[in-house]
Amino acid sequence: MKHVDLSIVIPAFNEAARLPATLQAICEYADSVDLCIEVIVVDDGSSDNTLTIARGFRQTGDRYHVIDAPHRGKAAAVRTGILAARGDIILFTDADLSTPITYADSLIRGIEQGADIAIGSREGVGAQRVGEPWHRHVMGRVFNALVRALAVPGINDTQCGFKAFRRDVAHDIFRRARLYSGDETVRGPRVTGFDVEILFLARRAGYRIVEIPVYWQHVSGSKVRPMSDSVRMFVDVLRVRYLALTGRYD
Repeated sequence: MKHVDLSIVIPAFNEAARLPATLQAICEYADSVDLCIEVIVVDDGSSDNTLTIARGFRQTGDRYHVIDAPHRGKAAAVRTGILAARGDIILFTDADLSTPITYADSLIRGIEQGADIAIGSREGVGAQRVGEPWHRHVMGRVFNALVRALAVPGINDTQCGFKAFRRDVAHDIFRRARLYSGDETVRGPRVTGFDVEILFLARRAGYRIVEIPVYWQHVSGSKVRPMSDSVRMFVDVLRVRYLALTGRYD
């Protein structure tokens, strides 16, 4: 079996409109770099043509895979893709590619320089946010303040959907994760705080995390529901603290 340098995992729920351009951009990136890259699309039980589009995307060789998963939400879809990935480095990105895939170079560089995990950050020097509604930005900063106080101090942006891991680190952390790890199927989009749990577990295990400033553009058609999702994400942070205090991560 051919060695894989980088796995790119794309969770997709009802992304028929945006997925073709995303896959094209990722494959153009793969052709432009001197890396063996595999692309893994995890269809999260879509009710539109996402799965058909993903399966119909033309790719040669064994570097393109589609996983047909039941609808359990983004956390479960990311976990499924990461545990199936074979790359030395595993990166997951949102299906809307709000951070251009070329920023994978920066995350890869962070890992090559000694980090175990490199996460895209929309905060800090060099980062750019474009077109984000003001209320989403305010809510995001409030949530991050709570995250830093309760779970992951020192990280300015836990929620950017652009993260890379060394393979052994990714497999270790995602196997330990408890949030949304069951077999329950859901209705509609489910935006959660699973990123907080992943970074909390990484810190707990002593893995080195670096934040990499990225360009991020708000894309219309977001599945985020500001009020209900904010409540769920805050509850997720509390659940992480509870699971830690009760020894569920031991």
